[in-house]
Amino acid sequence: MEIYHWLKALHIIAVISWMAGMLYLPRLFVYHATEKKGSATSEKLKIMERKLLRIIMNPAMIISYIVGITIIYQFPAYYMTEAWIHVKLTLVLLLTGCHGYFAHTVKKFAKDQNNKSEKFYRILNEVPTVLMIGIVILAVVKPF
Repeated sequence: MEIYHWLKALHIIAVISWMAGMLYLPRLFVYHATEKKGSATSEKLKIMERKLLRIIMNPAMIISYIVGITIIYQFPAYYMTEAWIHVKLTLVLLLTGCHGYFAHTVKKFAKDQNNKSEKFYRILNEVPTVLMIGIVILAVVKPF
């Protein structure tokens, strides 16, 4: 049972790291959308976005998945018979889709091909927050 606690701790650390990026990257998009293409600030934001995605977010997401799947694999009778885990995993898949969209957006900004407004990214910034709230409530409260 001790391994379970270590896996759970690693999972939480990885998820926190992933979510830090998921909450910060769209904020960078808000700033980037207001900058003139090719400006010094725009070029700096491109570097920040790329590094945040590749050095923090992608590894943290991969570790979150590997450890989460390992936990479920170790205790399938408990996890897979609970309704809350299926809803949680659905929200995690939506969060992963959001991550993919953010990665696509980083590439568009890198090529100076962004056509979305600052307002769009302000609204988009709320999506990971809402998903995170649902995931945490399901994992902690287990309402059903």
